[in-house]
Amino acid sequence: MREDEDLIGRSAAIRELREEIAYAGRSDAKILITGESGVGKEVLARLVHQHSNRARAQLVTINCAGLPDSLLESELFGHVRGSFTGAYRDKAGLLELAHNGTIFMDEIGEMSLRMQALLLRFLESGEIQRVGAERPQARVSVRVIAATNRNLVERIASKDFREDLYYRVNVIHLTVPPLRDRREDIPELLAHFIHYFSRRHNQSVPRLGDDALEALVGYRWPGNVRELKNFVERLVLRARSGVITVADLPLEISPPPMARPPGPGAAQVPAIVDRMFDRMTRGHESFWTVVYEPFMSRDMTRDDLRAIVSRGLEQTRGSYRILVQLFNMPESDYKRFLNFLRKHDCQMPFQRFRSLPPRSEGERPEDEADLTGGAAPGRSDVL
Repeated sequence: MREDEDLIGRSAAIRELREEIAYAGRSDAKILITGESGVGKEVLARLVHQHSNRARAQLVTINCAGLPDSLLESELFGHVRGSFTGAYRDKAGLLELAHNGTIFMDEIGEMSLRMQALLLRFLESGEIQRVGAERPQARVSVRVIAATNRNLVERIASKDFREDLYYRVNVIHLTVPPLRDRREDIPELLAHFIHYFSRRHNQSVPRLGDDALEALVGYRWPGNVRELKNFVERLVLRARSGVITVADLPLEISPPPMARPPGPGAAQVPAIVDRMFDRMTRGHESFWTVVYEPFMSRDMTRDDLRAIVSRGLEQTRGSYRILVQLFNMPESDYKRFLNFLRKHDCQMPFQRFRSLPPRSEGERPEDEADLTGGAAPGRSDVL
């Protein structure tokens, strides 16, 4: 185990995971680890391997989302000479290299159905057939630990993931909660990484002021432990004195007070909402870059997206067409924007943002027609 990889924390969730790791280490059963991006699923896999009777053999890792089918198959199963352009020699795959050890397959939910079938065949037989070979070359003993930030049950329902493969890998199921759900672990994680990066970069160990600690514990950490780890390294490198105060924190973690106080009973707006909204409305960046990409990579939640849309609709008085302009999208993206919101259940009823006199019977504003799936007056296109 590397020094920066350990299960840090005192929360009930972390204590339960420690017990599960000890339990899982006593068997060779397959493991499925689920949780948001950045929560530390690979750390769990390494700990399970270290606590198992396979610890003396290799732990090999592969990210299933980062490789196309043809390359992923070759990486897992190997290939024979001449099987494709550039295959100048026989090559063993990771499954062969992990013989008597463990393989950690991250982002298994991104596998194509074809690769899922190949993996299922291996799990059932243990046989390795390299790409380009006519018959299996070897039988290996490998413990498989799979991980995903996807909801595999939903992907099974949408026919994007094989149900038989799900039950095959889901013998022991470990779930890592997001950091925002175990805030009591944040002070211990901060202290751990401050000491680690101070030693790594030959820096004196700074002390975290009470105001800075309070701000960091209150931050939502959409990138989870990975974000916290990278943030602490940056903080250690930029520390100018022996104490880190709230003034040393970036705006997204300790934003300035809002210009106008929230209304009665209004919930506190997460810092990520303020930051992204300002980038679009003041920095003139596109919604597709500022919001869409982090949302699709699971670095922000649906609640964050709904808050951003609601804040925009407050300014446009409920008009989604004006909102498209406010968020720096071309008018041609109007349907794409609405379809995206619908798909992820983030469209907001525009009526609450409008203050209009009563309409005559049958009259509907254009945006209302679009959001309810009907055609607006004078238009023939239907989403």
